Amino acid sequence: MAELRLLLELAGEAALLLWGLHMVQSGVVRAFGSRLRHALGLALGDRIRAFLAGVGVTAALQSSTATALMVGSFAASGAVALAPALAAMLGANVGTALIVQLLSFDVAAVFPTLVLAGVLAFRHGRRARTRDLGRVGIGLGLMLLALHLMAGTMAPVEASPTLRALLAAVADQPLPNLLLAAAVAWAAHSSVAGVLFVASLAGSGVAAPAAAFAMVLGANLGSALNPLLEAGGDRADVARLRVPAGNLLNRVVGVVLGLAFLPQAVGWLTALDPAPARLVANAHLIFNLATAALALPLLPALAGLLRRLLPDRSAADDPAAPRYLDEAALDMPSVALANASREVLRIADQVEAMLRGSAEAFRAGDRDAARAAARLDNVIDRLHRAVHGYLARIPRESLGEEESRRLEEVQAFAIALEHAADVLERDLLRHAARRLRRGVTLEEAAQREIAALHAALQDQLRLAIAVFMLEDAEAARRLVLGKEALRGAERDAARRVASGEDGAAGLLLDAVRDLRRVGGHLAVVAHPLLERRGELLSSRLASDPALAEGNGRDGQ
Repeated sequence: MAELRLLLELAGEAALLLWGLHMVQSGVVRAFGSRLRHALGLALGDRIRAFLAGVGVTAALQSSTATALMVGSFAASGAVALAPALAAMLGANVGTALIVQLLSFDVAAVFPTLVLAGVLAFRHGRRARTRDLGRVGIGLGLMLLALHLMAGTMAPVEASPTLRALLAAVADQPLPNLLLAAAVAWAAHSSVAGVLFVASLAGSGVAAPAAAFAMVLGANLGSALNPLLEAGGDRADVARLRVPAGNLLNRVVGVVLGLAFLPQAVGWLTALDPAPARLVANAHLIFNLATAALALPLLPALAGLLRRLLPDRSAADDPAAPRYLDEAALDMPSVALANASREVLRIADQVEAMLRGSAEAFRAGDRDAARAAARLDNVIDRLHRAVHGYLARIPRESLGEEESRRLEEVQAFAIALEHAADVLERDLLRHAARRLRRGVTLEEAAQREIAALHAALQDQLRLAIAVFMLEDAEAARRLVLGKEALRGAERDAARRVASGEDGAAGLLLDAVRDLRRVGGHLAVVAHPLLERRGELLSSRLASDPALAEGNGRDGQ
């Protein structure tokens, strides 16, 4: 039971460390937004600056894992070249070594201050950035608290007679010592925690200098595994693994060289400072400085090797990969807007595929069709984010009046399509799945009605595209009128439910309401054009007397 409790405590403390890390990252991203990507792009412009940036970021976050995940995401998105990203990771490793050197203060006195200041800023800050920086403070405090708790949890382990006997048995065998420390650093998600554990063992006389040096190598190796495992969630996008894999490869080479020169290294370290705890801290710093010095000149070749071994995901294989967002065109607004428009049409294609999948799910009761259609929402979300990120990088000062209006239209249509997809995935397809689970059978007339509404929405989508691309006024009028027809279908379905029909009528009403909401999002693209032409009242076509008369009764 004692062993199980120890494992649970370590797991909980590692989870607290990760949650603090998440708060730091989310707070920084929310506080600085797109500026963060731009600043990192400047800081990581070459290998030397990237190395120094890695040292600074890791010293601030107290986690090379955090730096690895952040730099890896920027490198995978193309914001940072691979060689500077690898240099940043070498700097991050040195940053953790500096933390070990400087971590002699009382952590118990620091983390309450950070958490208190963070909570005050988060709860009482008037500006959003103040609240986000409060989140950063809370996260840093939680990370320090987790490290403090880990040290306390490991204290009984260090005094364990079993552990002492085990270490004595393998004192002259570097590999077991290396693997033990690697496991500790991996489990703790921190080379800092792993090296501090080794320092405590050495300081208490449990680990001899040679064993302690082997453990330092193991702690560096084990902590390099965490970023690789964290980045491996998307198996199709192997390019995300380049930075953590390159960092692991650098450390593996360093560990092999360290083991090869272990006796000489221990002699040099003992001559530098024979105190066991200082020997461990110095070994950690010198190992990472030596690894960085050896690897920095070789990073371009390593980057080329990683690109061959871990190629970019092909746009043809990934429907969510942008195809037309050419970064080189950002200095030519008209070309950039045309590129963004072409990408938005790809979003429209995915929405149409969702509509077809939804229609099939209702028609044939096909769960696989419903699941496949729901998965397209992730594709639409990624394309939507890519388009908005691309538009945000177009210099506003270079836009004329017409180009500014077109940019707003592209943004608005992309948002409308993304919202329509959300309704389809979150509501309509779930209603279809619920009907299948309950075994509710829709009458043939209801099935025909839903199929007709799906077909009408596909027509609405094509009209919306015509308005978006050609500013077709007739298509815009038909789009608004089509939205009103969907309102009528919703009222009819509501009357059936009110008349006391069976449960299938309720499902029909839910489906019709969702389809009407999709049509409302699509019709948004028509409003600016008709307003400019003076053909739209607050929410109705001015040229249709019946609709204009009902303007005050029906709302939107």
